[in-house]
Amino acid sequence: MMAYVALGIGLLSLLIAFFFAMYVRRQDEGKGKMVEISGYIRKGAMTFLNREYRYLTVYIIVVSVFLYLLSFIKNGGVSPYTWMAFVVGAIFSALSGNIGMRIATLANVRAAKAVEKDMHSGLKVAFSSGAVMGLTVVGLGLFGVSSMYLLFSHLGPYELSNILFGFGFGASSIALFARVGGGIYTKAADVGADLVGKIEAGIPEDDPRNPAVIADNVGDNVGDVAGMGADLFESYVDSIISAIAIGVLFSAINSALVYLPLLLAAIGIISSFIGVGVVVLMRNKDPSKAMNTGVITSAVIMVLLSLMIMYWNGDYKFESLNKVVPWYNMFIALLGGLIAGIVIGFSTEYYTSDKYKPTKDIAKASTTGAATNLITGMSIGMLSTVIPVLSISVAIIIAYILADLYGIAIAAVGMLSTLGMTLSMDTYGPVADNAAGIAEMANLGKDVRERAEELDAVGNTTAAIGKGFAIGSAALTALALFATYNQTLSGLGHKIIIDLANPSVMVGIFIGALMPFLFSALALLAVGHAAENMVEEVRRQFREIPGIMEGKARPEYEKCIDISTRAAIKKMILPTLLAIIVPIIVGVTPGLGPEAVGGLLAGSIASGFLLAIYMANAGGAWDNAKKFIEKGNFGGKGSDAHKAAVVGDTVGDPLKDTAGPSLNILIKLMSIVSLLLAPLFVLILSL
Repeated sequence: MMAYVALGIGLLSLLIAFFFAMYVRRQDEGKGKMVEISGYIRKGAMTFLNREYRYLTVYIIVVSVFLYLLSFIKNGGVSPYTWMAFVVGAIFSALSGNIGMRIATLANVRAAKAVEKDMHSGLKVAFSSGAVMGLTVVGLGLFGVSSMYLLFSHLGPYELSNILFGFGFGASSIALFARVGGGIYTKAADVGADLVGKIEAGIPEDDPRNPAVIADNVGDNVGDVAGMGADLFESYVDSIISAIAIGVLFSAINSALVYLPLLLAAIGIISSFIGVGVVVLMRNKDPSKAMNTGVITSAVIMVLLSLMIMYWNGDYKFESLNKVVPWYNMFIALLGGLIAGIVIGFSTEYYTSDKYKPTKDIAKASTTGAATNLITGMSIGMLSTVIPVLSISVAIIIAYILADLYGIAIAAVGMLSTLGMTLSMDTYGPVADNAAGIAEMANLGKDVRERAEELDAVGNTTAAIGKGFAIGSAALTALALFATYNQTLSGLGHKIIIDLANPSVMVGIFIGALMPFLFSALALLAVGHAAENMVEEVRRQFREIPGIMEGKARPEYEKCIDISTRAAIKKMILPTLLAIIVPIIVGVTPGLGPEAVGGLLAGSIASGFLLAIYMANAGGAWDNAKKFIEKGNFGGKGSDAHKAAVVGDTVGDPLKDTAGPSLNILIKLMSIVSLLLAPLFVLILSL
């Protein structure tokens, strides 16, 4: 019965997202240059996605065939239905990003037009577009997991878990392709546009004379909307799946432990509805206060509703552990995850917003050159890891003491419970960024541009908070998946111990710790190479097209879009395949095996979490330090401090928008692959 309730709430979320989409479509899109520019952006974004999906279709077919063939191996542990769950998870992951991006490319010009009236009108349009993404992701996620449970729960606990892992595998692998491909695209264009346009030519950001400017705006959508949607879809479903899987192992397949994560996700969606409504209806001159109010409202309602649900459920029986956990223990574990998420969010805002000292220190350091800007930004990025690590550590310890490994999984569900609200806020950022760009390129006037820039500045902070939130939740979810890996092996009669005196475990830890660095290096190199090609193309156009700098000739925007598209598609493949192939190689290699895979997961979680937080926050702080100077501080636009800050922002861009946010998917994808193939690793070990 409870699974049907969750299914219904998921469908309701999709219905409300549809109404927000219709609201956005009804808004005035302006005319003339505004519509023309928006059309370029929409066409470029869809061209990239269509080409990317052709490659992903091949990938889905190959992997689903591989999973289907594995199901014929006796005692291999792969269900005959896992390949179908993989396909559905992959399609839902791609669909969540695609829907959000389609609405975002409609909303950007409408938000720019609405800002002509006042700032709140622009905020309402941009945030409503974000709400489409937020409510679509959680709606599809809860609907998908509930459907898998209802369709396959009759098959038994281990087969159900395997099918759910297949669904998560599909979601995670598509998310990583989308995040890496979108990140390479957007930062190749952004870096190329900044290096030639702002530094060499001295023209403003989002100047229509810059050939890379449309590709840059397209990148905001394919990276920070489509990529982010797929990213947080997989975070959301993986947290629910890990809790269900541990619940199945600790109790019966139809127990309260299995229903609880579905119910918590359902009331989280209800809480998000209310938080989104608060932001849309609240008229506040400060957009960040309106969104913070929405986040807090969602969190408070989630706490109250979850308290009622857990009290109503009563105590929870852990049959395999032969103990009963009081309902309030479970509630505190959930609360710990929710509070840790809020703490990470506010910590991220402190380190990346130009309202606070860290970002202002980077801006001040820019007055003495690019080197001091970079040193200060790197230091602040490293310092910003302290609070997230401590908050996650406290949440883990409390959850484990109160409710064992299941408590950790519930803490992850708690952290992501109000994702509908937080993702709405996160997706608002790229829409506001595009709106500011359109206001500049369409010459809508100084007042409109300033209002749009203020919305954009808030969007930079919300995007940074969203990345920190996603990375923090990834650490909890990956740890829950790691615990599920151990429990799954124990159920197969192969209990592993992560013993540092065991050489295979140590090798696994080192390889796992290496993976985020290797992955990030490949992603950053891809951005660097693509940016080099972009720089040469922009220089060529400035040199060879007469009248371009006088605004009398139209730049060849399509060539820059094509450079980013080709680079992203080509370079996204190797980093993503590494996340899938390395756990398999470690698991089947003689002398390594299941224990080494356990070490691999432990090493990747620790190094990936820290590296991701560092890169995301350093990049966000560099970006807002540049914007702080552009407001007139330390000499303003065109000053030496501004030029130094642009260098810092350019270095930080691929950190915060390509490598950093991709790492949270990397560590979960490695965990899901390991979980899915754990029975195969044990089978090979026994041969």
